Amino acid sequence: MNALLSNWTTPFGLPPFAEIKDSDFAPAFDAALAEARANIAAIAGSPEPPTYANTIAAMEVAEALLDRVSGVFYNLAGADSNDAREALMRDLAPKMSAFASEVTNNKALFSRIETLWQGRDSLDLDVEQMRVLTLYRRMFVRSGALLEGQEADRLTEVKSRLAVLGTQFGQNLLADERDWFMDLSETDLEGLPDFVIGSARAAGKERDRPGPVVTLNRSLIVPFLQFSPRRDLRQKAYEAWVARGANGNDHDNRAIAAEILALREERAKLLGYNSFADFKLEPEMAKTPQAVRDLLMAVWAPAKAKALEDAAILEGMLKADGLTAPLEPWDWRYYSEKRRKAEHDLDEAGLKPYLALDAMLGAMFDCASRLFGLEFAEIDGPFYHPDVRGWNVTRAGQHIAVFLGDYHARSSKRSGAWCSAMRSQRKLGGDVRPIVVNVCNFAKGEPTLLSYDDARTLFHEFGHALHQMLSDVTHGFISGTSVARDFVELPSQLYEHWLEVPQVLEAHAKHWQTGEPMPTDMLERLLAAGTYDQGFATVEFVASAMVDLEFHVGKAPADPMQKQAEVLEALGMPRAIRMRHATPHFAHVFSGDGYSSGYYSYMWSEVMDADAFAAFEETGNPFDPETASRLEKYILSAGGSEEAEELYLKFRGKMPGVEALLKGRGLLDTA
Repeated sequence: MNALLSNWTTPFGLPPFAEIKDSDFAPAFDAALAEARANIAAIAGSPEPPTYANTIAAMEVAEALLDRVSGVFYNLAGADSNDAREALMRDLAPKMSAFASEVTNNKALFSRIETLWQGRDSLDLDVEQMRVLTLYRRMFVRSGALLEGQEADRLTEVKSRLAVLGTQFGQNLLADERDWFMDLSETDLEGLPDFVIGSARAAGKERDRPGPVVTLNRSLIVPFLQFSPRRDLRQKAYEAWVARGANGNDHDNRAIAAEILALREERAKLLGYNSFADFKLEPEMAKTPQAVRDLLMAVWAPAKAKALEDAAILEGMLKADGLTAPLEPWDWRYYSEKRRKAEHDLDEAGLKPYLALDAMLGAMFDCASRLFGLEFAEIDGPFYHPDVRGWNVTRAGQHIAVFLGDYHARSSKRSGAWCSAMRSQRKLGGDVRPIVVNVCNFAKGEPTLLSYDDARTLFHEFGHALHQMLSDVTHGFISGTSVARDFVELPSQLYEHWLEVPQVLEAHAKHWQTGEPMPTDMLERLLAAGTYDQGFATVEFVASAMVDLEFHVGKAPADPMQKQAEVLEALGMPRAIRMRHATPHFAHVFSGDGYSSGYYSYMWSEVMDADAFAAFEETGNPFDPETASRLEKYILSAGGSEEAEELYLKFRGKMPGVEALLKGRGLLDTA
């Protein structure tokens, strides 16, 4: 019996993780693809005239089994990979791409959709149905449904190759991250806080090393760079971190990036666009590459000015230590942490005991309860890994969702943090409640102590989770986070603001050993330092977003690394700051095309999230019920049921300018 294909009798319809074997996945995908193909063929070949019910609604449930199998597999492949799962991912990439092309290239199926589209005004559709019909037609057209002959065949080949390359890029990056570590002697630990030492010892144990190690996990390498007085070790660790995907080994991603960019350009040209950026941005809020460039450059100038001011101060500190060399990227975090301690009397070592993972989960859930009336009751597994925890999410006694949290770094997990849905909300074919997963990479400890940035990441990903869990639409096609890419980060970035509400930290930031609340003066200093080092953070982000944009505007570069260097030179990139994501490890852009030409979207959404939180502030209550109700109605529950700008206008009444973002980052004075 294949557990993936059986009827699941588990609580809440969770996947029966304990019964699923890796050997189940390939035959389950074969069966699910066969069923989906049969369902699509039946819709396309129906002798009945096309109706919304027998075409669009039927397509919504045609791939139900494939969605179920994929929801389990791709979550596991990202969060708990192994050789078998990686091999299957490589095998599935062209198969899944081929199936998607079969559907969108099905002329009979598209003819039915086109008939409905042309006669849409006489179909008596409600607002959501009209939106879904519009999006289905747009998806088919943008996938090449209007192409014929050799052009159609070539587009299918291009998309298949891109799927293969994206999978390979991500697996290469994971391999580099998994393979590299730096052993530390007991002497090398001098000057490091206890939480960094504990994390390094845990990482060494996880990798079967005799002592502590530094890995390329952000939650370990960043505090090492902040606190290690050993400049030679900081340099070694930093250079390994930024060299991921560019080590000249079997995992080198530079040639893959070049091929991906060339194929994306070809894809766009086949579809009649001037560039891939023009193609990609058309359905987004930004619409055009120039709109993206205008936003990024409006932020770049004040951010760069602030970063250069900060660099001069940090270099002065370096020289005061007797060093004659200029400030380097592996020095920035070390001296910035010293400066923060001196100017704000804050350091991570002092803060972290008050930011234990469990305490911050309590804060996160408490805010959701006060805003939206949600309650969270922890449930037992088994889940897909022993680290994973689960909660039953209810409101007024009614089941809303299952929420899974997978928070600890491990070598089988890709880097970064993300939210995904093992099952998305929909009402068509029954009231389907979502299973939502948050994945982070916090360094494991006893207990796990978070930096303030880690806590912000926790809240960020839970904002995405709320978008999934509170979704209230009929069609899975527009459920949850199925929105414009430059709108999808609004709920996540908005939720971060509640971490900055003093009463939240007063209630939940308690010392993990003594239970004492964070001292009032420490809390005040923490919040006062909220915009500290934002020149650095903004420069490293905008540089990455500009490189991404320029990669996809015009002709694809033959040498992406040369193009990257040219973009950074034109920007006047400060020498002591690097891109947040250099090309060979820019997974957002190259592991798939979700954020390609779209890395800017975090900043586009930030313009809105600053303005959206101001809606609460204007009431004098960060938990104002009426504002929270509007936020849920027009943003969190609406999914992609309307254009993003229309939804935001319904919530706020106006679109914001870039000033809200600059104010939030403390950059107005340098603008």
